[in-house]
Amino acid sequence: MSLTDRVEGIVHEETQSRDRGLDLTLKEVHEIAEPGRVDFGGGELAEAELSAHERTLRNPGDEYGWWYLDAGGYLLEYNETLTEGEPLTLQTREAVRARGAFHPTVTVEDLGPMPLWVGGNGIRLKENARVSTLLASDGR
Repeated sequence: MSLTDRVEGIVHEETQSRDRGLDLTLKEVHEIAEPGRVDFGGGELAEAELSAHERTLRNPGDEYGWWYLDAGGYLLEYNETLTEGEPLTLQTREAVRARGAFHPTVTVEDLGPMPLWVGGNGIRLKENARVSTLLASDGR
């Protein structure tokens, strides 16, 4: 089974399909407005309160907006979702890492919120930007 068989909501398969994986695209960027809680037994576990980060049009008439992210932490939301199956590896796309932002490389069974850390003077991300690469768990 190919990665494209496991992923729903692909924005543009030709562009997103890579020799070594499938790029995932950015739907939304969230800020953590109020912290969540994690305890030992799970009885006091609580979700963080999130707020959507403001998107800006660079030019009047643009169809897609940009997120201007300062240094710090954010949560990404993808356009794509995963169907059931074997776990897959998710890593930061090289183009994002080269510009000073990254998220952890993780093994995933679903595509929930992904923490993104931005360093230096920040980064600009466009709506639907390819920000992560999904690999088969064997690296293919």
